[in-house]
Amino acid sequence: MPTLSATDELIARIQRLKAERQAVILSHNYQIGEIQDVADFVGDSLELSRMAVEMPAKVIVFCGVHFMAETAAILNPDKTVLLPDLDAGCSMADMITVEQLRALKAEHPGAVVVCYVNTTAAIKAESDYCCTSSNAVRVVEGIPRDREIIFIPDQFLGDHVAKQTGRKLILYNGYCPVHYRIMASDVAAMKAEHPAAEVLVHPECPGEVHELADQVLSTSGMCRAAKASSADELIIATEIGILHRIEKENPDKRVYASCQWCDCSHMRVNTLEKILWSLEDLQHVVRVPEEIRVRAVRALDRMLAVAAS
Repeated sequence: MPTLSATDELIARIQRLKAERQAVILSHNYQIGEIQDVADFVGDSLELSRMAVEMPAKVIVFCGVHFMAETAAILNPDKTVLLPDLDAGCSMADMITVEQLRALKAEHPGAVVVCYVNTTAAIKAESDYCCTSSNAVRVVEGIPRDREIIFIPDQFLGDHVAKQTGRKLILYNGYCPVHYRIMASDVAAMKAEHPAAEVLVHPECPGEVHELADQVLSTSGMCRAAKASSADELIIATEIGILHRIEKENPDKRVYASCQWCDCSHMRVNTLEKILWSLEDLQHVVRVPEEIRVRAVRALDRMLAVAAS
């Protein structure tokens, strides 16, 4: 009888503990392939927020970064939310503080604040609406046109939303360092090498990269578009972890990263071993102070209401 490999044994232990703990494992599209493969659900920030609420479980092991686990904790105060590694942060989320947001609000009294989901719970608590890259346009379209809108913190997503909606947005100067490294010249060179390829670009990329895209989409939007595409080749402009899912779901297509070194170090800290330890010791529990949670949940509920409409 063949023996289990070390990885197979690790996965078997995770599955046993998951059942004992009545837990689910949620993975973002940017996680490493073996984590995506062991997860109960793989998706983008919006989908993971919805699944955290909908999936019947006492424990949620969130394989992503800290703001995602915080979001799950805000929406599920009666569930235990675990982050396998507390070093899984987000550089964009760290670019704006509550004090900076309050100063911006003071400069524009009466403005509606729309925060990207890539923010801390404290920032969400200071905001009127939350959004993800997949529903930001719809969120902004639902705000009365006579209201000023502050959009934080991603300037490139904000600029994309402004162009799509025709709204003038007050933008903050935040950005994702990974997507900022994706250069238009690299995408153009890849297009020249593969002229028949369809180009899918994440809205966190700089605007000049958007101009080279066939479609500008969230991560799960890219996955759906890749399946639907009639093209035999795809050029993907986002964090490279997503290639695992796209290649797995499209074995008949050739998939190219526009930037092969554009990976997120925060997303890479999670491992199968850390998922196992997280389930063994119920660590690390992500908690949001109730005073912040009840304020932040209003912005998130509005985000989910737009997604459901």
